[in-house]
Amino acid sequence: MKRILMSSLLATTVALGAVSVSQAKPFRWASSGDIQTLDPYSQNESFTNAANGQVYEKLTRRGKDLKFGAGLATSWEQTGSLTWRFKLRSGVKFHDGAAFTADDVVFSVIRAQGSTSQINNYANALGTPTKIDDLTVDFVMTKPNPTFLDHIDSVFIMNKAWAVKNKAEKALDFKNKEELYTSMNQNGTGPYILKSRAPAVKTVYVRNPNYWGKIEGNVTEIIYTPIGQNGTRVAALMSGEIDFILDPPPQDVARLRSRPEVKIIDGMENRVIFIGFDQNREELLYSDVKGKNPFKDQRVRKALYQAVDVDTIKTKLMRNQAVITGGNTPSPIAAMGDADIEARYPFDIAAAKKLLADAGYPNGFGFTLDCPNDRYVNDEEICQALGTMWAQIGMKVRVNAMPKVTYFAKTEKLDTSAYMLGWGGAVTDAETTLTPVLRNRAPGGIGLYNWGNYKNDKLDNLAAQSTIETDPKKREVLVKAALREHKEQVHHIPLHRQMIPWAARANIDVVHRADNWMEIGWVNVK
Repeated sequence: MKRILMSSLLATTVALGAVSVSQAKPFRWASSGDIQTLDPYSQNESFTNAANGQVYEKLTRRGKDLKFGAGLATSWEQTGSLTWRFKLRSGVKFHDGAAFTADDVVFSVIRAQGSTSQINNYANALGTPTKIDDLTVDFVMTKPNPTFLDHIDSVFIMNKAWAVKNKAEKALDFKNKEELYTSMNQNGTGPYILKSRAPAVKTVYVRNPNYWGKIEGNVTEIIYTPIGQNGTRVAALMSGEIDFILDPPPQDVARLRSRPEVKIIDGMENRVIFIGFDQNREELLYSDVKGKNPFKDQRVRKALYQAVDVDTIKTKLMRNQAVITGGNTPSPIAAMGDADIEARYPFDIAAAKKLLADAGYPNGFGFTLDCPNDRYVNDEEICQALGTMWAQIGMKVRVNAMPKVTYFAKTEKLDTSAYMLGWGGAVTDAETTLTPVLRNRAPGGIGLYNWGNYKNDKLDNLAAQSTIETDPKKREVLVKAALREHKEQVHHIPLHRQMIPWAARANIDVVHRADNWMEIGWVNVK
């Protein structure tokens, strides 16, 4: 503790801003996994986005209630059916002292639209950005976009000159293990400045003394440490070695809740956890089935679905920190109140065995299930439980669990037979699930997270129409039809939506936002 405090005090000349030395507070926190990359477009993973979001900012900003507010733009308006205009904030500086201008916005959007960007499906929906003057940017689209603000809120703003100088004009290709200057370096406009980065060990930030906005909290130094072992992470919190953990194990929440030196901050996360399958290859990888791919058969996928006892997962593994769903969107709001879309197929072992037999696999078959072991709550344990459940219908499942840095690089190359994925964030609209996750894979980021690489033209056409339909009632019909088609074909097996209790020392005040976004600027250390 003393060493960390001294480090913070030594940084006060560059980091305190409006906070006096007597108020200087380090904030030491942890979760099970590490930040994947410091390039803000190369991994669209919520935890990585939230970490990068302490350094980089967007034109818009979501508040504690997830509603939009002004960020690097002070105002915006839709000037036509295909055009938007944004007025930018004056006097903003990047961490290297460069002035923020319209050139940076245009550069950032174009960079985010590139083929190696993991948010290109969102950025492409913004159309063409055009500089009007140093503080005005227009966006011109080729087709209507009813969720334009949700899409603009996905793009962090980078400094053009810095990126060009460091040969980082494009987003680094994470899945192919490319390394660029942006892998380990950052230059944003945000409230915190990157001080040091040691992957899988520790990442340190200090407060930006020239930040344009108000920082509500009193944190002057951030020390983030990934701690993969559940018991070690909890012990570090209880001993006071760290101040906060983002993902306390569900089995430890009751014990932590009873400790006076610790407090639990309860909250629901806007995230759905589901299982996907390779539905494209003619021969399934990592399987004992040769010459064909059983996951191309809807009956096989539905058999696995009906062999999943989600109640046991909820009560035994998640300790009721989960909400069971049959929908495949982060929030039920996306289904617009359609109870049939949210309803699950029943847990029925006999029906599952019959489906497998009808498909030609009366004795089941073997395959590998790829899972992260440090991304979602109890991710590896859930996969192990699924393997046991599927064994009841004759399936022989090998669970291949790995750190998320390895996992995402593997699965993004479609090097998988079956996989776990979670999808969520601040957006409750169906669009940000339909286009990147459920549609057919196509250029521009469409279907980028359809790792099963299935082709469903009916679903794809419905989703494509909903993307540009501006009439709310017509759009609702299209969205519901697309989600129903996805459910009928069992392209994925939904499990549950996560509830995320956070755990902190008693002297720590944090704001639990529904997208599980840790905003350090809202943290107060007493």
